[in-house]
Amino acid sequence: MIPFAPSPVAGARRGRMLAILLTGQVMASMDGSIVSVAAETIRDDLHAGGAAIQLIVSGYLLTVGVLLVTCARIGDVVGQRRAFLLGLGWFTGASLLCGLAPDVNVLVLARIAQAMGAALLTPQIFSLIQTHWEGTARRRAIGLYSMVLALGVALGQVIGGLVVSADLFGLSWRPVFLINIPIGVIALAVGPRLLPVSRVDGQARLDPGGVAVLTAAMAAITVPLIFGRELGWPGWVWISLACGAALTAGFVRYETRARYPLLDLASVRPRGVKPGLVACWTVMGCYTVFLLTLTLHLQTALGFSPLHAGLAFVPYALGFGALSLSWTRFPQRLQRALPIAGPIAFAGGASLLVLFCRDQWQPVVAIPLLLLAGAGHAAGYSPLIAQITALVEPRLASAISALNSTGPMLAGVTAIAGLGSVYFAAPSSADGLVRVVVVVAVLLVGGAACAVGVARRTFSGSA
Repeated sequence: MIPFAPSPVAGARRGRMLAILLTGQVMASMDGSIVSVAAETIRDDLHAGGAAIQLIVSGYLLTVGVLLVTCARIGDVVGQRRAFLLGLGWFTGASLLCGLAPDVNVLVLARIAQAMGAALLTPQIFSLIQTHWEGTARRRAIGLYSMVLALGVALGQVIGGLVVSADLFGLSWRPVFLINIPIGVIALAVGPRLLPVSRVDGQARLDPGGVAVLTAAMAAITVPLIFGRELGWPGWVWISLACGAALTAGFVRYETRARYPLLDLASVRPRGVKPGLVACWTVMGCYTVFLLTLTLHLQTALGFSPLHAGLAFVPYALGFGALSLSWTRFPQRLQRALPIAGPIAFAGGASLLVLFCRDQWQPVVAIPLLLLAGAGHAAGYSPLIAQITALVEPRLASAISALNSTGPMLAGVTAIAGLGSVYFAAPSSADGLVRVVVVVAVLLVGGAACAVGVARRTFSGSA
């Protein structure tokens, strides 16, 4: 059978199908940040040490990053529908275990299990969109997907702050995990009826050699990036990063010869795909570090509570959401230009915000600038990822999904490791924020330059 053959899904059912997929993405994205808000409460309640808290917060991201590409390939082997539902069930069950954890050791293990479920379900979402949507409908679906993917982190901060502050039923931090249970159960109940069965190639295999090399490479890269700064960048960090780079190069070489490649490199051969992915990763990495450093500045320098700091990003979310939902209605010439103009608008909005509001938060100024930055972020990501997928054959959906999932995660981790160090090394929070945003602005201009090549290759009048 032909792998990833598009299914004739009716419009109404396709909308319900997308709702299920995006529900899974919201749950996975939010849990990367929602725990950060509850970390201090968890520390006090479970008498956890700093290392354990770091594992609870960062171990989730580390596990997801290591497993994403492999789990995308699992979708090819067992079917993306089945892989999504298995991942969703695993994630929901692990969330229950997190919420009921009697001690910190169980919570650490449950968080790792939760991340394994997230790694299995998330790459299937983009793959299913790639194979069951076409033309304008696909671009709209990608706009919604992009909105959920990018804003899940910010939503996690806001909801985490609300839940911890409310102390629901006297359960303290536990509801930040338990809220996943009813959502996951409902999605699992209706998902099998709404998600079409994925047709797969019966000869597809999961290559153990590729899994081993890639897992080692990802672990060697992500572990030092996540833990290096807090440990003072010891020598083993740089050795690990060098080994990770060597293993990545070895993996690429191995994949060109593998009978059953874990990551089909044909997905990046069409002209425009490589610079487009670099541009997407750049925008997402810049967003991650901008969100982190501005949140820290609001709390440490301007006295905001965690909840107040999270709510400060609502205008950003509105700008991002509005553009993500509306860009498909723009003329095609403007759609081609959005990925180029978007990062520049993001850079301008962030730079002006820091210039005028670093010492005193002025809502009259901050709100429109955050709206601009959010809209620029959306313009630099949603249309661009849609343009990239238009260049890639549907049979390569899992490969481009793996790259689209892993790249932004690595970009975010790298940005936080590098620019986070710049922020913390500055003499004051305001100075650190300025330095970070200057580098972010430069990177965003570079991302806009990368997007130029993609615009020439897409939207040639197709519906």
